[in-house]
Amino acid sequence: MDLAPAAASDDLRSTVDYGLIATRIVEVSAKERVNLLERLAGRLAQMLLAEFPCDEVRVRVRKLTPPLEGLQGIPGVELIRQRR
Repeated sequence: MDLAPAAASDDLRSTVDYGLIATRIVEVSAKERVNLLERLAGRLAQMLLAEFPCDEVRVRVRKLTPPLEGLQGIPGVELIRQRR
């Protein structure tokens, strides 16, 4: 999505509705339990490309409280998907 019109005009109609995106992310994430971060990231990327006017999305999913004793850092995945 070309964000130049929104940057020039400061008009909300020139960009995506980030509030709606956040709502849809919560809905998709809560709809069905998944075992893999990769699966959740893939579902989110698919939804974003299907429902919003973007040509490419980058989705990063992290597990903030992993059940892994002694783990240093936060496990996560990042996917980049493009509209076909």
